[in-house]
Amino acid sequence: MTQNAPPGSDNDHSRDSGIRFTLEVWHPDCWTLEVTEATDASLIAHTVYNEDGHVVKGHFTAYGETEASIDDLVAATRASALTDSVSVMERRHGGDRHGPVRGKPTTELFVEYDSRNTISDALLTGGFYQEAPVRIQGGREYWPLFFETDDRELLADRLDALRDEYDAEITVRRVHSDNRSATDVSHRTDSLSQRQREIFDLACERGYYSWPREVTTRELADEADISKTTLLEHLRKAESKLLDPTD
Repeated sequence: MTQNAPPGSDNDHSRDSGIRFTLEVWHPDCWTLEVTEATDASLIAHTVYNEDGHVVKGHFTAYGETEASIDDLVAATRASALTDSVSVMERRHGGDRHGPVRGKPTTELFVEYDSRNTISDALLTGGFYQEAPVRIQGGREYWPLFFETDDRELLADRLDALRDEYDAEITVRRVHSDNRSATDVSHRTDSLSQRQREIFDLACERGYYSWPREVTTRELADEADISKTTLLEHLRKAESKLLDPTD
């Protein structure tokens, strides 16, 4: 999750070039993904403190529609083989300062776990700068990131390396470059094949790129009458072309 004073956390992103975007991430052996997929509650990851070696302590806000859903998440976190300890610090009943959870019951947690089971260090060393807290919902992490160069080919290569290293599913969402207009990004869809465009348009229409996501990959695959693997491959190729600096 988030780290103590990560590079770029001092809001120094007033650069001439760069790419801001959100990554949706799934990878194996991550307790936050495990517990949010198994329950109806979600998490916001704040600061992470180094404890001892690879053991870290993270500060999280758990939130949900009901207090029972939060209790389920806390219980699942404590039962997880991927966590070492869980401390419940504070229970609130609405009006939280975080926009996405305003009006919902929340609980503040401190959780000890092994940092090797997260993807955060790889993102930081790969040249990605975190710009806001990470949200974890429905078994997926949502990373708001800044890549300090507008080299889209390099960005695509870095993301492919992360996918391979962590056996991760990584989807690029809400891409925009500091020095490019939204119409320029829209024009890039002309480079997609007919089938890629059809699947990409379907995903957009059904709210796949909305927050929170309004449709699952399985539902999209069923509607398109293709396998989930094929759907993800079409979307991945479409996203790669949208990141292509030569277009």
